[in-house]
Amino acid sequence: METLDLARLQFALTSGAHFLFVALTLGLATLLAIMQTRATLTRSDVHMRMTRFWGRLYVINYAMGILTGLVMEFQLGMAWSGLTHFAGNVFGASLAMETLVAFFIESTFLGLWIFGWDRLNRWVHLGVFWVVTITAYASAYWILVANGFLQNPVGAEVVDGSLRLTDATAVLVNPEALLPFGHVLSGAMVTAGFFLAGVSAYHLRRGTAEVEFFRRSLRIGVFTTLPALLVNAALGGVQFSFVQPMKTAVFGGRDADVARLQAEAAALHGPGDYVPPILPTQLGAMIMLIVFTVLLAVSGLSVLLAPFRRAVLGARLWHLLLIAMIPLPFVSMIAGWVFREVGRQPWMVEGLLKTEDALSDLSPGTMVFSLITLATLSVLLMTLNTWFVARSARQGPEKPVTGPAPAEPVRVPVLTF
Repeated sequence: METLDLARLQFALTSGAHFLFVALTLGLATLLAIMQTRATLTRSDVHMRMTRFWGRLYVINYAMGILTGLVMEFQLGMAWSGLTHFAGNVFGASLAMETLVAFFIESTFLGLWIFGWDRLNRWVHLGVFWVVTITAYASAYWILVANGFLQNPVGAEVVDGSLRLTDATAVLVNPEALLPFGHVLSGAMVTAGFFLAGVSAYHLRRGTAEVEFFRRSLRIGVFTTLPALLVNAALGGVQFSFVQPMKTAVFGGRDADVARLQAEAAALHGPGDYVPPILPTQLGAMIMLIVFTVLLAVSGLSVLLAPFRRAVLGARLWHLLLIAMIPLPFVSMIAGWVFREVGRQPWMVEGLLKTEDALSDLSPGTMVFSLITLATLSVLLMTLNTWFVARSARQGPEKPVTGPAPAEPVRVPVLTF
């Protein structure tokens, strides 16, 4: 493989690994904020225990996500210096804002939330987690501002071989940033909803003593998935109005349009192949749509069954189905990103900078070593996260990590995380 192919594969593996954590973290943060709000307002013991239990899984996933984010940032700086030199003046600020929000504000307030149980006033503690949730959204927004600019470079002009920002507002409200932002958030809610429902179904199927706890959790998960799926589909459909014509032509298998667009691009930008890899682009879109259809069908069935207590507690086949659904939202979201990113090749910045010109001057040997090292690290982190989350989820709410159990008398604050 050439250096360019190795660099693209490395970026796909590291960014894909990181996005798996982001998908669950964004959705869980929202549901946790709602759970804790209800617990704080009503002093509901079960909702407070739900906040602690699902908060434990959130913290594990968040910590591993930070590590994969560091891996992704490292490979971006190492392998794609041409992108930084050409477009760093424009999208570098959004990446810096994401780092500030995620690694400083969000992490700081999450630490306050973890160690603030029984130390902070309950309203302050609730406010702390709402800051965590809002900054998680802000972090996702800034990343999509950067990615949206690569997809649709607005608000900038080329001056002396590099881009110069001319309209910050255009960059911030770029449709290729705002619409995917909503699409990702709704997808994250789907992911978190099926995660809650699947883990709860596992415990109910085992005949847990925490019947009310997991019955409520399952219902929250189920009733989150259907509206989130519908919003996700609506935003995904609207996005096609802004997708690059070549990408939609390849996805639709319209060979005549592909040939015409190739000729137009060659006339405008010079000789070259301007058709993205056809098979990955089409497969990404098809897998995304097929999995979405399955999730929608299961979500619709689950919404019909969830109001009935007997079904929630005793429908063992439904429980198995919900457990099997846990990984599917991740599959759909990664497939969607494959379609979005592979489908815009050969461009790194659409119409302005080719991917091959954004590559750093690295030897194939260096790139192979980097790919093996970072891919191994990413796989290791994903494996550890899966093991830790699965182990913690199986333990149930009896062993809280984010604070002592509510039933325990706490006279002297003790750090338990």
